[in-house]
Amino acid sequence: MGLMPEKVPEKFLKPYNPQAVEGKIYKKWEESGYFNPDNLPGNRTQPFTITLPPPNVTGTLHVGHAYEDTLQDILIRFERMRGKKALWVPGTDSAAIATQARVEKNIQKDEGKSRHDLGREELVRHVTEFAKNSEATILSQVRKMGASLDWSRYAYTLDEKRNTAVFTAFKRMYDAGLIYRGNRIVNWDPKGQTTISDDEIVHEERDAKLYTFRYSKTFPIPVATTRLETKVGDTAVAVHPDDERYKQYVGKEYDAVLCDVPVHIKIIADAAVDPAFGTGALGVTPAHSQTDWEIADRHDLPRPQIINEIAKMTVEGRLCGKKTTEAREAVAEWLQNEGLLEKVEDIKQNVSTSERTGAIIEPLPKLQWWIDVDKNFVHQNGSTTTLKKVMRQAVESSAVTMPQEGFRNAYFHWIDNLRDWCISRQIWFGHRIPVWYKGDEIYCDVGAPQGDGWKQEEDVLDTWFSSALWTFSTLGWPEKTKDLETYHPTSVMSPAYEILYLWVSRMILMSEFHLGQPPFKTVLIHGLVRAKDGRKFSKSLNNGVDPLDIINKYGADALRMGLIVGAAVGADVKFDEQRVKGYKLFANKLWNIARFVLSQEQTGDIKPELKQEFDTMAADVTKDIEEYRIYMAAEKLYHYIWDRFAAQLIEESKGKPEYGASLYYILENSLKLLHPFMPFVTEEIWADMPSKKDLLMVEGWPTK
Repeated sequence: MGLMPEKVPEKFLKPYNPQAVEGKIYKKWEESGYFNPDNLPGNRTQPFTITLPPPNVTGTLHVGHAYEDTLQDILIRFERMRGKKALWVPGTDSAAIATQARVEKNIQKDEGKSRHDLGREELVRHVTEFAKNSEATILSQVRKMGASLDWSRYAYTLDEKRNTAVFTAFKRMYDAGLIYRGNRIVNWDPKGQTTISDDEIVHEERDAKLYTFRYSKTFPIPVATTRLETKVGDTAVAVHPDDERYKQYVGKEYDAVLCDVPVHIKIIADAAVDPAFGTGALGVTPAHSQTDWEIADRHDLPRPQIINEIAKMTVEGRLCGKKTTEAREAVAEWLQNEGLLEKVEDIKQNVSTSERTGAIIEPLPKLQWWIDVDKNFVHQNGSTTTLKKVMRQAVESSAVTMPQEGFRNAYFHWIDNLRDWCISRQIWFGHRIPVWYKGDEIYCDVGAPQGDGWKQEEDVLDTWFSSALWTFSTLGWPEKTKDLETYHPTSVMSPAYEILYLWVSRMILMSEFHLGQPPFKTVLIHGLVRAKDGRKFSKSLNNGVDPLDIINKYGADALRMGLIVGAAVGADVKFDEQRVKGYKLFANKLWNIARFVLSQEQTGDIKPELKQEFDTMAADVTKDIEEYRIYMAAEKLYHYIWDRFAAQLIEESKGKPEYGASLYYILENSLKLLHPFMPFVTEEIWADMPSKKDLLMVEGWPTK
């Protein structure tokens, strides 16, 4: 005779109701203290760490976050049940540009005021308040997903500890000569009035005109361009060194007056020119193009700036004060009248726009702070190297494994083309650069200098600078903490592919420089969650999905399964509410299975053939999770429980008491296997299992 409950608990007599259960269960988990690995039962020695990619405090969570949280929670719960010191560190990101832009927009709308009307302190107070409210919303949503994060280690990229980490990192890199201040071309957002990184640019295909013209009637080479207005800032025309058409002109210089502006043009040979584009000759505007700036470096050309921060022309004459788009038309008209416009073609062009404000980006020369990716420094292992090299070597040597070949190749390609990183931003919300000026003196340190007359740098750091320290700043760095020693490098980092370069690469850069080790052992890049027709979720299409609405309808377990099943990690996920509905039925099916099994007496021995069949499936599921085929593990469990356990074994067992122990064995271990995927319903059923010793979340993972 085995265990037999006196009667099936009353709750099983009604259908499973996630809304009534999930909040209560989460509270039970939090109160147990088991989210914190320091409190886990047993003698655990092997750490398993994930730091949550911190959601931005600009609003609320979307289904993309829900997917990311589910993936990571599955891994954490799996390893926790396997006896590891499983730590999942929560946090949020200030996302400075986006957050300030959002608040500025609100203030403009509600009060008709700009940030300059408010002043720095008042605006920062407004933004901080907004971020705090948004943070509370986001954290409650993360809890609703069932995320088993260690809330006692919660971090925010702008809190005091992270601030110390950011200033320490800046100071160390500045002292090593890797951070410098210099005039270089930046991506300038005329609407947001700040620099932005290459990775925060959205390229939009638009209709454009390709103009072919000459600077004067005597100028020997026609030039093609889509940006006529910049040609008044040209200082050279570049041709390919092997282009026979133009070899005779290389080295010659010409003067002309273009639309009232005197220009002096030198003809140069440079391998960066594509002889097949346009006329094969490139008008070089060093101050308003990254490529042209680099050509100017190689040929020592002057760099006159002709466009200002509000995207207006600064030259004398008829173009003065005109917007760039108006100036383009004015130059075209002037060239036409002068007989210098040879051809106008309609083409498609990729236009660089700001992801945050939608403004067309103006490449401008600005005095900014930069990280030098090509300068030598001494690594903590004693070798002399560069940041670019350590970023490549970490992945090449498999210190960081990227199991997905396509992303690995994309990563290498990006690093090969990497330029110095502009880390200063012209906004007020964020980590203010820890540099002070007095006359010609510059002082850099974690704290302000002594004495009067010092003025702190106005700019703040790019938000990715603080995010790049995330894996170790959240574990207490720059202090040498026990957490840092135990949990770093972290085990897995699982962000979306769109931030492979923005974030993953920079975390490797920072961790290698400051700690001499990689930030994580494995990078698991996941895809984006899209609408079921494959389109991106967007406000303009009005096709967004609020995960809370879905949870309220079907429960968090159903949402988790609906996002995971059928979605190979790395591929985009098509979100279909009908599938989520199907997994709500599955949760109820599991509930009914439990009711049936718990109503049976546990008689007879566990049938060896059923045990073997189950154990083989369990071993498959374990291997799938270990190798990140998480969708396959979820699918196998679903089919085994529904098609085999419920549809066949339970049906066959009816009226046969000798099946009791076998059914109980399968239910008990199915709950354990399914727990990382559907934690709420499994924990709720587990509470009434006669063999339970503790919460399901810390029960041992089934092994043969």
